[in-house]
Amino acid sequence: MTRKAGFAPVVDARTRLLILGSLPGDASLKAAQYYGHPRNAFWRLIGEVIGRDLAALPYEARLAALTAAGVGLWDVIASAERPGSLDAAIRQPEAADLRGLVRTLPELRAVAFNGATGARLGRAVLTGASNVTLIDLPSSSPAHTRTFEAKAAAWRGLARWLDQAR
Repeated sequence: MTRKAGFAPVVDARTRLLILGSLPGDASLKAAQYYGHPRNAFWRLIGEVIGRDLAALPYEARLAALTAAGVGLWDVIASAERPGSLDAAIRQPEAADLRGLVRTLPELRAVAFNGATGARLGRAVLTGASNVTLIDLPSSSPAHTRTFEAKAAAWRGLARWLDQAR
């Protein structure tokens, strides 16, 4: 089985909120883009949080808008064996260096996990490792069948971690 590897983190010294997925799916890997599946709601969800229509922007402009807003991206799994794109099929995961990354982000206030797999694996590494708040979110994946509005209600709460005055 082919081993699949994730992308480099998208962060900078201004990152206040880090969103962690599990491992990019096949559509994302093919496009070489975070959340590249056209039915994944990530860009719409995080766009609501930062007040920008990110889905309408080219990929590089989306990333620039996220970093300017203090949002970073990465995944909890650096690489794994997985047929297809479902988290349930992940085998032999190699963990990303989450603790190492968190230590490099001086403004980080919260880490949000996009989906149950990211939350389970990420919490195992980060619980007690830093002062940041850990937040579980419903997955933005089309495989997670909650309505967009139900997902958005949970995701909107992330805005408080981006407030400059905190």
